Amino acid sequence: MTVSVVLYTSDLRVHDHPPLRAASQGADEVVPLFVRDPAVDRAGFAAPNRLAFLADCLQDLDRALKERGGRLVVREGDTVSEVRALVRQTEADEVHVAAGVTAFARSREARLRRALEADGCRLYVHDGVVTVVPPGDVLPQGSDHFAVFTPYHRRWAAVPLRAPFAAPRKLRVPSGVRSERVPRRSAVADVSPALPEGGESVGRKRLGSWLADGLDTYEERHDDLAGDATSRLSPHLHFGALSATEAVHRARGRGGAGADAFVRQLCWRDFHHQVLAARPEAAGADYRSRPGGWREGADAEADLAAWREGRTGYPLVDAAMRQLAHEGWMHNRGRLITASFLTKTLCVDWREGARHFLGLLVDGDVANNQLNWQWAAGTGTDTRPNRVLNPVAQAKRHDPDGSYVRRWVPELADLEGPAVHEPWRLTGLDRAALDYPDPLIGLSDGLARFRRLRGSA
Repeated sequence: MTVSVVLYTSDLRVHDHPPLRAASQGADEVVPLFVRDPAVDRAGFAAPNRLAFLADCLQDLDRALKERGGRLVVREGDTVSEVRALVRQTEADEVHVAAGVTAFARSREARLRRALEADGCRLYVHDGVVTVVPPGDVLPQGSDHFAVFTPYHRRWAAVPLRAPFAAPRKLRVPSGVRSERVPRRSAVADVSPALPEGGESVGRKRLGSWLADGLDTYEERHDDLAGDATSRLSPHLHFGALSATEAVHRARGRGGAGADAFVRQLCWRDFHHQVLAARPEAAGADYRSRPGGWREGADAEADLAAWREGRTGYPLVDAAMRQLAHEGWMHNRGRLITASFLTKTLCVDWREGARHFLGLLVDGDVANNQLNWQWAAGTGTDTRPNRVLNPVAQAKRHDPDGSYVRRWVPELADLEGPAVHEPWRLTGLDRAALDYPDPLIGLSDGLARFRRLRGSA
């Protein structure tokens, strides 16, 4: 009997899963394996919201595998050591894993390859599992990656995509392979109250319903903060409980402007992955250096704390930060506005904001989180690095009647009209009755300070 191991990482599904397909077609028995590695915690990838969502995904994956005659094997410890021990126990010939782009993932792959080669076992690293187009498959002339999105999107959109793979019908796991208990959400503390449910079955159901009911109006409504008209598929894509390739195929199959806009967002995801694959240091260092520095000291720390708590005095910023704390998720427009405000109005280092987001976001992805923060901070791939998003102007455009603000900032729930976005303009008793802070800084003063720091005053 031939045996293959499928090492699950950020690809927690059975549908359109190249490693599982290759293993099930090439071996008599397959061991689907997930390793709870303490190194993931030490690297900062683990956070309560993601651990809870991960538990949902693993429970759902185990159910899907059992429906096909298999099961999920869970081990705890160093990934390389646990895979090697399992290979030796089962006399497996092959190990299959999805390719990663972070420095952590690539180091793990290199260590795994060396260990398995010493045991005479082959490691197959599969591209096109986490992303639609693998990093490095489309390149500009004279560079190892695209640094600007538009030309990347043009090339990306022309790449022929493989058809999605069906889930295997039958799986057989060797007898005698021990497993730890599959984690449960209930064992995770400090989870956001309204954290969404995870798992492939949930993700596939959400994709189907959103394609039917939300895709057609996506282009004109995706920035509508109160309307909440985005797909909310990002957590499922982050954990690989949903195939990005399948999502592109299904959206393109429906066609229309909404499908084009949605697929463009999936391309943005791939864009950031190919940047990080080529420049792994961008997870913590400026992708492009800019003149000037960041504010430091007690005043900057106090401003950062107010931003984290949603008490900046700018209602849209505070609404988005409170949504993040409550749901472990934030509307993409809110992410851009809050990031611009922290880095360009408060002039606080983007790494502080990225760290806070990673501590709460259920879809907290190193490539997308860090590089979107760098884009907003002007240290990344934005071709207009000094652009500043005015939170009041953004509020009037994307939350014109204040519904989003009133939902998340109950102190302002009774305000109407312009006052909900500019409560500091109220006078007398109306102003005194609000339990809401004054702005940390005037927008014009913040802009002037940013320009001084950047040397563009």
